[in-house]
Amino acid sequence: MNLSQQLKETAATYPEKQAYIYQDEAVLYKELDQKVSAFATNLLADGIKKDDHVALILGNSPEFLIAYYGVLRAGAVVIPINPIYTPDEIGYLLHNGDVKAIVTLEQALPLVEKMADQLTDIVLVAYTGEGKEERVIANTKLKPFTKMIEDQNEVFPDVTINEDDLAVILYTSGTTGKPKGAMLSHKNLFSNASDTGSYLQISSNDVVVTALPMFHVFCMTVSMNAPLISGGTLLILPKFSPQEVFRVAEKFKATIFAGVPTMYNFLYQYPEGRAEYFQHMRLCISGGSSLPVALLHRFEEKFQVRISEGYGLSEASPVTCFNPLDRPRKAGSIGMNITNVENKVVDELGQEVPVGEVGELAVKGPNVMKGYYKMPEDTAVTLKEGWLFTGDLAKMDEEGYFYIVDRKKDMVIVGGYNVYPREVEEVLYQHPDIVETAVVGVPDPNFGEAVQAFVVTKQQMTEEDVMNYCKEHLAKYKCPTIVEFISELPKNTTGKILRKALRKQVNA
Repeated sequence: MNLSQQLKETAATYPEKQAYIYQDEAVLYKELDQKVSAFATNLLADGIKKDDHVALILGNSPEFLIAYYGVLRAGAVVIPINPIYTPDEIGYLLHNGDVKAIVTLEQALPLVEKMADQLTDIVLVAYTGEGKEERVIANTKLKPFTKMIEDQNEVFPDVTINEDDLAVILYTSGTTGKPKGAMLSHKNLFSNASDTGSYLQISSNDVVVTALPMFHVFCMTVSMNAPLISGGTLLILPKFSPQEVFRVAEKFKATIFAGVPTMYNFLYQYPEGRAEYFQHMRLCISGGSSLPVALLHRFEEKFQVRISEGYGLSEASPVTCFNPLDRPRKAGSIGMNITNVENKVVDELGQEVPVGEVGELAVKGPNVMKGYYKMPEDTAVTLKEGWLFTGDLAKMDEEGYFYIVDRKKDMVIVGGYNVYPREVEEVLYQHPDIVETAVVGVPDPNFGEAVQAFVVTKQQMTEEDVMNYCKEHLAKYKCPTIVEFISELPKNTTGKILRKALRKQVNA
């Protein structure tokens, strides 16, 4: 089984059910499946073959959903790309990813035309928008998306798709150099969507707010694939907006919201946010980075809804852990192994450490990637004997709940003592006047490194206020020696705080 085939079966089971709602207009499962088949047929008719790579440079939209499933149905490989990347960043991914076709916004056509001479392998560009013109530039066909979903007279060709065939290449954010393309098979994606869906009890009764970026793996599996496998309905938002989340949640009786901690902070801080907007919400899901415990408790109390925090990474399709629904949720924990996935905490030699000790989190299961595209050395470092080494520091308690301590590379060493930025951030988030915070290590002539805190506040605070507060709750070596007040923390498009940008700011 694969995602495309499952969509066909879901459409056969629930033909008249709403598959998604976009800008308050609903599309039924039978209509979505028909558009997907038409897109796949046109793709093959326009010269794209099985295993060819197709880039989706789109934001949240029905076109992304149709193209994603259409490419998979054609047996080709999806490469999702953030549409706000710079031309250089997009050019690198198109070249490194050996892309043969692009689906993008009409506004991006001038950029595509400009890059046509360098990207000679691209034979097709399908563009969304109002344009109707079909033309050819430098051997590349430019075709309106509306024509890509027109029915062909010919029967859809029989494309054999094996579970180990490559389905998606997800490029990581490149925090340690050039982005790396995690190769995910049909088995990886289908198993993780299915296992996550069953673990979180997602069903045809669920209405899911799809506000995370669809080009990001968190949204792809949790807010898109898992609900569609089960016959649920997606509420697709073009972008995250607290006002719009509350509006659609109330109007369409949303039952699930998935977001990153920054989104939860914005929703909590939104002045007009009220519990009644989430009265039908049975579950909120958090991932992408650690959710501050203080924010978790405040949000749950204000909106009267449970947050289940989990963990994942692109290389694992992405979910490996979630707080279970049939037993207590542990604040600060990423939960337990989801169905068919195994997590363990290991030392530098790869040996499992005792309960409660900190080590590197390693993951094993049908969701683990095939490797990095054209990067055998990096693959060998990350995948060992079937285990994926995540680079995240974690610990496990006696009941099998895992806790992310921090990224290995984010750990600060002060005079030989390990300081985990998340521990300091958790304390700062408990202060009633602190809205957001991030902690990084900075060079120190006496101790090697020192702790610097970047802080966003509700009202004016002094550096001394913050330091004194930390001294009440933290050992001296963990306390920030520098506090910088800023209006907003730098974030990527998924809302994840960019510590790398803060470090650059420190070293500038």
